[in-house]
Amino acid sequence: MSTITAASVKSFRERTGLPLMDCKKALQAAGGDEEKAVELLRKEGQKLADKRGDRETAFGRFGLYIGLDKPVGAMVELLCESAPVTQNEEFVQLANDLAEQLATGPAVASAEELLAQPSPSKPGTTLAEQKDDLFNRIREVFKVGRMRKVENSCGGYSHNAGTVAGVLLEVDGDSDEAAKDVAMHVAAMKPAALSPEELDQEAVAQEREVLRAAAIAEGKPENIVDKMVEGRMRSFFAERCLLQQPFVKDDKQTVEAYAKDAGIEIKGYTLWILGEK
Repeated sequence: MSTITAASVKSFRERTGLPLMDCKKALQAAGGDEEKAVELLRKEGQKLADKRGDRETAFGRFGLYIGLDKPVGAMVELLCESAPVTQNEEFVQLANDLAEQLATGPAVASAEELLAQPSPSKPGTTLAEQKDDLFNRIREVFKVGRMRKVENSCGGYSHNAGTVAGVLLEVDGDSDEAAKDVAMHVAAMKPAALSPEELDQEAVAQEREVLRAAAIAEGKPENIVDKMVEGRMRSFFAERCLLQQPFVKDDKQTVEAYAKDAGIEIKGYTLWILGEK
């Protein structure tokens, strides 16, 4: 059996970030082979993770792969047990690695398929191994939640204070700053749809009828009722539709007008709120 020196244990600890005694035991069991020791630690960590698998993961963040110079965009929800972990640099890296691989790697149908793919930031390591290694250091359960890939250039924004929200904004154009501004607007204003055409048309028709009945009940002349209804419907759409909403940074113009002035065209968006489905 190879002699396990204090220096080798210290070096292995620096590599893994795990307690000295765990590192020493793993090296001893692996006969000094660091790669075997890493696998042993992952297996032990997986056993512990399996035992803790039913723990609540009420916190998390959204990993993003965005940029108007890229042909695709992606967003992945990564969940954990406590708020402090969401600010951990390695947790942030894992979330973004998941999004990057989802965008640039082979198509997947499940989180398990995504985790089986290579890590963009750690050559020679799968995303599952990256996740397991982080669990061994932090000892919190991580779960991959929702995943979204868009075949279009995208801007985006992840809000991680108070309400945790993630936005993936499908955009044509070349202003990443403007795309981020609109994504921030989406996170703040939470529109129900991109445009009136994308709203539930039964709900739109019902609202139109309610407004018409109210105008008639007010005793308005028949010849101006329709004009009143259309005016009130514009307010209805401005509350619910992204393109018609007053832009949060300049409420004298709509989001659509801001985007046009900035040289971008908004094609669609995805808004996720942590904890909501």
